[in-house]
Amino acid sequence: MIRVLGMMSGTSMDGVDAAMIETDGVRIGGFGRSGFRAYSDNESAALHGALGRWPGAAGVADAAAISVESHMALAADFPEAELIGYHGQTLAHDPQGRGTHQAGDGALLARQADRPVVWNFRTEDVRQGGEGAPLAPFFHWACAAWAAGQGLLPAQPVAFLNLGGVGNITWVDPTAPAPEAAGACLAFDTGPANAPINDLTRRRLRRSHDADGALAAAGRADDGIVADFLSHRWFDRPPPKSLDRDQFAGLVASVEPLSDADAAATLVAALTGAVAAGFRWLPSVPAAVLVCGGGRHNLVIMEHLAMALPCDVQKVEAAGLDGDMLEAQAFGWLAARVLQGLPTSGPSTTGVPAPCCGGRISYPRRTRRFFPTRP
Repeated sequence: MIRVLGMMSGTSMDGVDAAMIETDGVRIGGFGRSGFRAYSDNESAALHGALGRWPGAAGVADAAAISVESHMALAADFPEAELIGYHGQTLAHDPQGRGTHQAGDGALLARQADRPVVWNFRTEDVRQGGEGAPLAPFFHWACAAWAAGQGLLPAQPVAFLNLGGVGNITWVDPTAPAPEAAGACLAFDTGPANAPINDLTRRRLRRSHDADGALAAAGRADDGIVADFLSHRWFDRPPPKSLDRDQFAGLVASVEPLSDADAAATLVAALTGAVAAGFRWLPSVPAAVLVCGGGRHNLVIMEHLAMALPCDVQKVEAAGLDGDMLEAQAFGWLAARVLQGLPTSGPSTTGVPAPCCGGRISYPRRTRRFFPTRP
């Protein structure tokens, strides 16, 4: 096993998560320490200004530079890492059209960090006909197997619900022999999650998010807007499927006439309605839904999910996992898989025709680290 640093800046664009994981790309040997670097107001504005843009467009080079610089600043705090998994910053995602765009240069990061870096995780999946997202599901399988081995989860299907900027759900059977095995995983994006809420509070109140869901708790959802949102053909499309961060711009526009509190409450109701609508596609009702990502801190979201879903809803910490760092850990684990040439996605997670090993490995100019096998 090797010590890998996974690094992630998601569609909420609040900062960079970094987390150590010890793994061989199949098993989880243990979890290490973690860290977070928040974006400054100027960095956040530059990243938001580049959303929806492709390489060569105005602002993209600045966003890529911010991505590398911010990740390097955090990676310097983890000298024990033998390998780095670097996701980059997603600016645009159009798998059926122009592809997928994660800004940031992993080769530059490898030279600066003087360690091998695995990056560009999504492009190969899209090139082969997949959606390129979500990519955490194979790691969710590993987490469920680890937690079952620790006696923290039953050895039966569970679901991981990640509520970042976009929501995605993974149904996993931890008894399957491998994440790419038939029946091991099913995953797809459920719909918008924190991004519309965060954008609302940033635009109207100059706050990064609705802390604890206090704003939504004071409001009343507009049932008509929610019903119209849930009638979108997206919800009738079978998985696998993935979304761009701003694909449901119509939902954001529809809440503009509402008060701050009512708009936030409506966006929460849309989020939870989208998750509930996705349950029709799961192979079976899971024993539990484990919620990770920033959305689990929103008390109103968690209350709505508990009422809307036909099973137990818990924060992922109930399974001994860190919901703030799960995505970062995922890209550390995936980096180890790429190093071993193992699949990082498959037909039931991204719709790629066959299991696919995505990711590019960049080495520093002077390769001075090797990857010893540990018992």
